[in-house]
Amino acid sequence: MSAMESSKPGSEIDHDFLPYLRVYKDGRVERLVLTDFIPASVDPKTGVSSKDVVISPDSGVSARIFLPNLTHNNQKLPLLIYFHGGGFCVGSPFNSAYHHHLKSIVAKSNVIAVSVEYRLAPEHPIPACYDDSWAALQWALSHSAAQKEEAEPWLTNHVDFNRVFLAGESAGANIAHNMAMRMGAEPGLKLLGLALVHPFFWGSEPIGSEAKAPNQNRKASVDRIWPYTCPSNPDNDDPRINPMAANAPSLVELGCSRVLVFVAAEDVLRDRGWLYYEALGRSGWMGTVEFRETEEEDHCFHLYKPKSMKAIDLVTCLATFLNQERPPLPKLLLKL
Repeated sequence: MSAMESSKPGSEIDHDFLPYLRVYKDGRVERLVLTDFIPASVDPKTGVSSKDVVISPDSGVSARIFLPNLTHNNQKLPLLIYFHGGGFCVGSPFNSAYHHHLKSIVAKSNVIAVSVEYRLAPEHPIPACYDDSWAALQWALSHSAAQKEEAEPWLTNHVDFNRVFLAGESAGANIAHNMAMRMGAEPGLKLLGLALVHPFFWGSEPIGSEAKAPNQNRKASVDRIWPYTCPSNPDNDDPRINPMAANAPSLVELGCSRVLVFVAAEDVLRDRGWLYYEALGRSGWMGTVEFRETEEEDHCFHLYKPKSMKAIDLVTCLATFLNQERPPLPKLLLKL
């Protein structure tokens, strides 16, 4: 920012929340990452089509839907409902990184994907992201009933609603977990699986390597995210951000039968993902849980290095999870 710009009324910085955003005293929010837009399209290489839909005109909740290259018109496929990351305050399904990532998943997995555009903090603090994601989930699942006039034909014509999965990375994985917990308490359709990529879980007390060098500075940065995005309950032991907290609902209530957890070895969030995997396995939950650790990589590396072999391996593992005919053995642990 130039000296002239910084002298303008309202241009004074109120909050620097690097590397995500900057908030000015006039209320203006400047997002610094994941801000570009790519239109929906038909990919000539993979045949994957995408379109944008408005789910709730009142709140602005929308989604980008991805359809793989179908082999026949009556084909019924799994449904993946995906929540993007970005610390609850940046990111979008319409950003190029997420668009290309979902397109890769759909092409590899042969699933239909609904990538959810939820409202972001600080303009819309938590619980807006959870409310919007729940609305999108319920909208997608409503297509299992008799077709209505405003129904989305890609869902009504091509989804097998006995094979519904939730997934996301970082804050999106956190949202996916919280949606699965809520689904566990709801009657009706149940999820088949939940895939958490580098999930953003945290807590007030450090565990594992979080407080050790070189993670000390990174821990201090992560400590700020939940209190900033959830001013109504800024406690890092809120069960929504720390599902292993003493006052959190039991993971036995998780509303799916299969879970896959990815972590990255150099990620400050790595130990929280491991703890979640362990806690789920001993909770009494009756499903199967798998764990994948990618060595020598950091948080959400697959978005920034999508053509690397390890990013391709991550998408391949996710595709296998989405297409397994039989569940794996409980608590399967693999390194990529």
